Amino acid sequence: MISTNINLAVQHLNEKGIIGFPTETVYGLAGNAFETEAIHKIFDVKKRPTFNPLIVHIKGIEDLEQVAQEIPPMAYELANTFWPGPLTLILKKQPHIPDLVTANQDTVAVRVPNHPVALELLKHLDFPLVAPSANPFTSISPTSAEHVENYFGNQINVVLDGGECSAGIESTIIGFYNNRVVVYRLGALALEEIEKVSGNVTLLNKKKKQPIAPGMLLKHYSPKTDFIVTRNVQEELDWYSGKKIGLLLFNSYLPEFDVNNQIVLSEESDLKLAASKLYHAMHQLDKMNLDLIIAERLPEYGLGISINDRLERASKK
Repeated sequence: MISTNINLAVQHLNEKGIIGFPTETVYGLAGNAFETEAIHKIFDVKKRPTFNPLIVHIKGIEDLEQVAQEIPPMAYELANTFWPGPLTLILKKQPHIPDLVTANQDTVAVRVPNHPVALELLKHLDFPLVAPSANPFTSISPTSAEHVENYFGNQINVVLDGGECSAGIESTIIGFYNNRVVVYRLGALALEEIEKVSGNVTLLNKKKKQPIAPGMLLKHYSPKTDFIVTRNVQEELDWYSGKKIGLLLFNSYLPEFDVNNQIVLSEESDLKLAASKLYHAMHQLDKMNLDLIIAERLPEYGLGISINDRLERASKK
């Protein structure tokens, strides 16, 4: 059920229920971060493996010590700069954080979402929310209440409607090692923005078997339709001639190809706009009964790096 009634969502969360709610990045599937019954429901509904940790959402930086300890000064500097916003910090957890949230690790992922509905909801609660993206495990992330409703229907108590997500891809996740900032997941906050505050950052090797943070598994964000990513769209079209194909393109339509089977993310080459439209476009193409979706790789700078990360993970078998 889709609703704008925050009090109804609060009631369900206080009763160990789970809800869909909007953030600026994607819609989350939320429950009480201190209540293992609610957390188990999230894993069950998503069919998410419990070795994959979750993100805790707090209402403000003043609540950070409620979930984390031994917080480095740089974490506070970054939080003061980017919260509320699409930055998740990996920090040493407080002992009372359930192991189910952190996949039995001693660190917790935490952020303050930058969406008026999410912040209003958190203001009405006496606990933080644990909230992975509100989609079945490995499926395309949701950027509207309708996406969440289509995925889960009455399996969850309610979906709070906050409109389309403005950022459109998940938060950037960083941690700290030997006084250096380590990037665990590329996301809606560009690395260049982080480096203005922290100095140079280190990208973590993607091949770790045990994910330290959400969104690190190689296959993720995937449509049901076969999906490939390429720098040369025409070459792939020639290779797969005879198939019913949809195109996901950066800034221009391909001439002499059915315009109805093409989605352009930003004719202005605006990477923020492209990120905000990415998952919505993937959902649209996935509904078209295509044999194949061919996605064009974006420029490798700014948010283009994060978008390409999502496209690559979506293309994994």
